[in-house]
Amino acid sequence: QVQLVESGGGLAQPGGSLRLSCAASGRIFSIDEMGWYRQAPGEQRELVAAITSGGTTNYADSVKGRFTISRDNARNTVYLQMNSLKPEDTAVYYCNAARVKSFNLPNEYDFWGQGTQVTVSS
Repeated sequence: QVQLVESGGGLAQPGGSLRLSCAASGRIFSIDEMGWYRQAPGEQRELVAAITSGGTTNYADSVKGRFTISRDNARNTVYLQMNSLKPEDTAVYYCNAARVKSFNLPNEYDFWGQGTQVTVSS
């Protein structure tokens, strides 16, 4: 089975920075896209940023210019550098691996991490 393990969440002050990491493990052949989503209390889960295996990125308008997503394909790891944090960035951040091909699975599947809390407050 494929597992995603996130790290790097926590408390930051407005204007501060945090870096999230997510490592996918298992008998993985390829991962088409990796990304970060977030969900604030009472809100729907939303895309923050995503990156394909070829390096094409996609960002939510609310984080453009502040967040940077990157990826290490050899390590099946995705990162989210979050700068100039705002209180409205407070949410649980979830890692996603989309269209994963595994040696153990017959088809492509999507997987989610367990989530990591990011709180921006003074």
